Amino acid sequence: MKTHHHIVIVGGGNAGISIASQLLRKDSSLDIAIIDGAKKHYYQPAWTLVGGGEFNIQDTERDEASVIPAGTTWIQQMVSGFKPEENKVTLADGTDLGYDYLVAAPGIQLNWGEIKGLKENLGKNGVCSNYSFETAPYTWECIQKTRGGKAIFTNPHTPIKCGGAPQKIMYLAADYFKKHGIDSQVEFWSGGTRVFGVEKYENTLKKVIARYGIHTQFFVKLDEIDGPNKKAKFVGIGESNKDQEYWVEYDMIHVTPPQSAPDFIKTSPLANTAGWLDVEKHTLQHIKFNNIFGCGDAANLPASRTGAAIRKQAPVLVSNLLAVMKGKSMTASYDGYSSCPIITGYDKLVLAEFDYNNKPVETFPFDQSKERWSMYQMKKYLLPYLYWNQILPGKM
Repeated sequence: MKTHHHIVIVGGGNAGISIASQLLRKDSSLDIAIIDGAKKHYYQPAWTLVGGGEFNIQDTERDEASVIPAGTTWIQQMVSGFKPEENKVTLADGTDLGYDYLVAAPGIQLNWGEIKGLKENLGKNGVCSNYSFETAPYTWECIQKTRGGKAIFTNPHTPIKCGGAPQKIMYLAADYFKKHGIDSQVEFWSGGTRVFGVEKYENTLKKVIARYGIHTQFFVKLDEIDGPNKKAKFVGIGESNKDQEYWVEYDMIHVTPPQSAPDFIKTSPLANTAGWLDVEKHTLQHIKFNNIFGCGDAANLPASRTGAAIRKQAPVLVSNLLAVMKGKSMTASYDGYSSCPIITGYDKLVLAEFDYNNKPVETFPFDQSKERWSMYQMKKYLLPYLYWNQILPGKM
């Protein structure tokens, strides 16, 4: 194995693969290594539809080898640390890999263990989550088996990938219950302060919540799951309720786990004080190390962590990296664009698009805050096709 590459990319997910593909489209002679130990690659945005019975889980999975761009070197290991002063990455087996330029795009870490009893009960006792390939199908099983009681959907107090996902599956479940005459109380327990951060779309979601009769509780986090007794413990995290403790019975509970940057990022010189990859929010260049760039879910960018955000970040990173490599000034700038296709029921979707300032930045010539059948079809059929055939190959 070579011990040095011109460009090393940490992460073989959406960001890492699309960036490598775009770089090679600009210059096919580039020496690029991609570090990722995963054997499978997933189209995770479809897991909400899997949980709602609308998508086959097998169609979200492909071999990682099938998406690695031809002409790159795939190093099938994980990263254990960084030595940016020496321009080296330390691999899981202890060996160091040298680079001239580094792209850090390792994705986000799901911290299942932060909730007592979650790992032991996930996939049984009515405890489900669309945040795992293995457990997303169980969500659909739970929805179908629910005959009353409470259906609880949680949103953690941390940043998460696909910030709308905890609500999307809630609306699908509520719609299913309504269509089938099931008298189940749907509740949203969130560590956030509001339903959605952009007022235009939040106004629509408040109407959706009212339509389904969903109860909401903010400034709380899930602390413990008692699976055998079907009870969940929440604790208050706001100033007004920080000493509050709630034990809530449930028939089913969909859990979105707390999330963070991967541990090997948090403990590295590349992280800020909060543990996220420390890059400049417009250029995506590292704050301290000029030959390092980063983007995606592990970065400290004050934007929603979505695949749509990565689609806008990747070409900015590629342009600025190539400029630095040529000794030129960086001219590309990321404005914080993100998109969240919010499913509000079967065949209904609100397409939220916005920037760093939470200002709507919409693609289509109509009001995207309205629920639309056409946008649901785009989510279900068009976006998966674009992901595998256009985004990962670096064509868009």
